[in-house]
Amino acid sequence: MGSSSWLSFSLSLLLVLHGTFAQQRYQQQQGQCQLNRLNPQEPTIRIQAEAGVTEVWDPNNQQFQCAGVSLIRHVIQSRGMLLPSYLSTPLLAYVERGRGIFGIMNSGCPETFQSSQQFQRGERGEGSRFQDRHQKIGQFRQGDIIAFPAGAAHWAYNEGNEELVLVCFEDSGNSANQLDQTSRRFFIAGNPQQGQQGSRSLGREQFQSGNVFSGFEVELLAEAFGVDRETARKLQGQEDQRGHIVNIEQGLRVVRPPFSQEQEEREERQEQGQYGPRMNGIEETICSAKVRQNIDNPARADIYNPHAGRFTTVNSFTLPILSFLRLSAARGVLYRNSIMAPHWVTNAHSVIYITKGEARMQIVDHRGQAVLDDRVRQGQVVIVPQNYAVVKHAENEACEWVEFNTNDNAMINTLSGRTSAIRGLPLDVIANSYQISRDEARRLKFNREETLIFRSSGRSHSSERVAAA
Repeated sequence: MGSSSWLSFSLSLLLVLHGTFAQQRYQQQQGQCQLNRLNPQEPTIRIQAEAGVTEVWDPNNQQFQCAGVSLIRHVIQSRGMLLPSYLSTPLLAYVERGRGIFGIMNSGCPETFQSSQQFQRGERGEGSRFQDRHQKIGQFRQGDIIAFPAGAAHWAYNEGNEELVLVCFEDSGNSANQLDQTSRRFFIAGNPQQGQQGSRSLGREQFQSGNVFSGFEVELLAEAFGVDRETARKLQGQEDQRGHIVNIEQGLRVVRPPFSQEQEEREERQEQGQYGPRMNGIEETICSAKVRQNIDNPARADIYNPHAGRFTTVNSFTLPILSFLRLSAARGVLYRNSIMAPHWVTNAHSVIYITKGEARMQIVDHRGQAVLDDRVRQGQVVIVPQNYAVVKHAENEACEWVEFNTNDNAMINTLSGRTSAIRGLPLDVIANSYQISRDEARRLKFNREETLIFRSSGRSHSSERVAAA
């Protein structure tokens, strides 16, 4: 009896908390979602740095205001490092291209990566031994989703030979952000510079000159760190002209275990539940939580149609830390002449970023009006408000995208297909609702046996599908 009462109390508390979070987001966005027209969006400003560039989508655009989100894209050169900073909002990063290493710093977490190896002479005196200790770092590759909690300092480094492209989704409407509807980035190193392109001050709140140390007095910094005034002055970075992405000519030397191809394959098998025990997240702490998962691997697809494409999700069930961030993501691939069934997301706004190709998209609001009917192409972003119906059609070429959702378990309801709302209706309800015969109703209900990804009536050659995949 006691266990039953405790379970009932826990479930009630969970419902109350989720209702509170939803109410907070609703109150913050009330009046922002009166959208009569949606348009594909492209970056409006470029912030140049020594070893890369950051592109920002206009956070003041009504569509981004409606969803309460921001989107930026970092393009980091080989041996370039995004300086350490923290955000007022939770962040999901998608690795569109390249590979590298990253770190997340939380005060109180142990310095589990440590070394007493001898560094090269002259670094700390002739023949001296220098010991380094730091918090855990991780490696990432193309197709990874990385979760960064609000307020957790982090950095990223491109250790590959090609450009690293990170698409970063910031949920400024999240209850973790108690300032306002703006996502703010606090740098703890360097001297971030304002961009040279873009006619308005869009998204520059994150990249104003100066890091957090620049506002403190030099004497207080020197005392707080136990260093001399010159070192404290360098902390402030006021003479640093490199910007927020800096070049490390000799490469970044950090303590980390070797990462082999075998380990990478073992990680993939674990993600698919093919190797070792599955974790349920209860054993995780903020210091040990897994924050990365790859969603590009076709073997991980939640929905797969060999003739049409695939759809892969990452949510709080597959990456438990997302329940803390209350965010999720998905990866979609449509082959040529394929359709993603008309559907709506019941509990989240969606931000869709096209990574390859193009597709025709239509979005319909509650009045039955098409607020978007356009072709979207690589590099463009489309905001789909909660419950708006959307359909994607890849016509003459394949289309790939990543989407970010403002709920840790975004739920899709379809309008056609085997699991759709229409399929769930009795024949007579369909016939009388649409004024059609029972035979027409039967075809409407049963013609599509797929669930989400359909092959259209156009021809699709297997070689083209393989190339698209």
